[in-house]
Amino acid sequence: MEKKAGQNTEYVVIKANEDGVNVIGLTRGSDTRFHHSEKLDQGEVMIAQFTEHTSAIKIRGNAKIMTSYGEITSGKE
Repeated sequence: MEKKAGQNTEYVVIKANEDGVNVIGLTRGSDTRFHHSEKLDQGEVMIAQFTEHTSAIKIRGNAKIMTSYGEITSGKE
């Protein structure tokens, strides 16, 4: 697969440790807005990527987040 100039190939893996984990994508630009949301149940995994439209990902609830930089747990451990 050819990498386009400016294309980000970083992925974030989110694994829900409880039911009802919210994953929210936030837009780029002068106004940051919600543009996508998902609700994960315990054990479900989502693989997300930052894109030309997504500048941030907000995770609400207890989840394990894995990136190329390491792992972190959101919510109560």
